[in-house]
Amino acid sequence: MKSSVLVTFGILILTFLSCAPKSQTKAVPEVEQELVNLSKEKWEWMAQRNTDTLETLFHDKAVFVHMGGTMTKEFELGVIRSGGIHYKKTDIHEVSVNIMGTTAVLLNRITLLAVVGGNEVTNPFEVTEVYVLEDNNWKLAAMSFTRLGTPPSGSVDEE
Repeated sequence: MKSSVLVTFGILILTFLSCAPKSQTKAVPEVEQELVNLSKEKWEWMAQRNTDTLETLFHDKAVFVHMGGTMTKEFELGVIRSGGIHYKKTDIHEVSVNIMGTTAVLLNRITLLAVVGGNEVTNPFEVTEVYVLEDNNWKLAAMSFTRLGTPPSGSVDEE
């Protein structure tokens, strides 16, 4: 009698678990790869001056910290649109992703070829990108460039 009750109870539990709603969240490695891909696409959109797509990606309250100062979303888009800074080519050497709830921090070690004020310059940077998850979409909330003293070695880019 006890064993049939246990078997019945076990079947009920398994049935309940199989019918329970599945989590809508993605596995962490999958989300990390999604963010790495999004960041890489962002560099391409910046190189192409695709400000319409960037406007959707950038959070309305986003901040951008460059060596020369801090910019709002509108100012950054204006600089990209006008060619004041042309992010011509970005070689990505290392990327790390840290997810904390609905916030993700990416650290990108890059070499950036840019045209600034008509002059082509190449600089090694550690770029911190902060993304927030809103309505199931990642939005870039902050991006900060820190110039490195020595160029990074190795590249994760296949180009």
